[in-house]
Amino acid sequence: MCSGGTAGPSASGVVAGGHREWAGYDGSAAGYDSDVDTPVTFDGRPGLPDTLGRALRDLRISVTDRCNFRCTYCMPKEVFGRDFAFLPKDQVLTFEEIERLARIFVGLGVEKLRITGGEPLVRRDLPDLISSLAAIRRPDGGEVDLTLTTNGSALRSLARPLADAGLKRVTVSLDSLDDAVFGAMNGIDFPVERVLDGIAAAIEAGLAPVKINMVVRRGVNEPSIIPMAAWAREIGATLRFIEYMDVGHSNGWQLDEVVPATELIGLLCGQWPAETAHPGYRGEVAGRWRYLDGRGEFGVISSVTQPFCRDCTRARLSAEGTLYTCLFAVEGRDARALLRQGATDAEVEAFVREVWSVRADRYSEQRSAATSTLPKVEMFAMGG
Repeated sequence: MCSGGTAGPSASGVVAGGHREWAGYDGSAAGYDSDVDTPVTFDGRPGLPDTLGRALRDLRISVTDRCNFRCTYCMPKEVFGRDFAFLPKDQVLTFEEIERLARIFVGLGVEKLRITGGEPLVRRDLPDLISSLAAIRRPDGGEVDLTLTTNGSALRSLARPLADAGLKRVTVSLDSLDDAVFGAMNGIDFPVERVLDGIAAAIEAGLAPVKINMVVRRGVNEPSIIPMAAWAREIGATLRFIEYMDVGHSNGWQLDEVVPATELIGLLCGQWPAETAHPGYRGEVAGRWRYLDGRGEFGVISSVTQPFCRDCTRARLSAEGTLYTCLFAVEGRDARALLRQGATDAEVEAFVREVWSVRADRYSEQRSAATSTLPKVEMFAMGG
């Protein structure tokens, strides 16, 4: 039941001592199934393990570093103004290169492909890429979970073509229903109504259940928490609150601007009683809460106050083909060079195995004054 004092369980444990503990992990790397000599990862299934036994299950693919918003927590306009130099077209991965890399990753155990940016909907002919990715099959023959995260500004015109091409679901970033607040946060005074219309178009196209991501920043959009939740309950969307994070090095992040997960949960539960819900899978990002009146659920992504690094299954591929193993990375590895130098699929697969096998990222668990000055890669550049 809702107490307002804890967040929901992680994929295999409960919140304790300010971070997510996970049961059944003894500190060793992955074991092996003696019958088939296949690595067995932290979720008990075969796959590619890192140094903590975490499986490679999710690949986030940025299709562009460009965005039509200037959100204060990602691309503040004071830094990324009209003269900012984005990637030249010839440095951005082609659709063919993205498809090839995606197939290799899926062959290694990736089950979810998420298209990101920048803002992915500004990439020309995006439904063509979605169609090719939707045709990829896992080694067992199953379909890949193909999703997309967007600011929603172009969803009205693209929702149906994307769904027809094979996209399964969308997640829309929306930080307030108040035009003044939302305009201040998106940096260009983009109207809420156009995003809401895009969300309606996504629902009409069958890209459901729609998830809504709301970054909560103290002193900026706290009053929007309850109105956003009421609206999400009304339309049947899943609202996920995201603690304001120190991603990149341009957003001026301060710890006192973080609204902790416990506070968010307390606010929601004070309005509508809720209980924790079991995660859909090991490595799910959001702690889930189910409303007791049956009107859906909400989630909390608590990277700052309740880190979930040890359940992280995500790799990130930037628009220029750099492979990152953490959202807070200071550097990545160049996959594009391999492709353009004529590497075989086996050589690219070996590269991915090498990068993932030595992964030991735990930034959010190690966050401190010592990490605050690290030259982290900007979120829009790596795909969020």
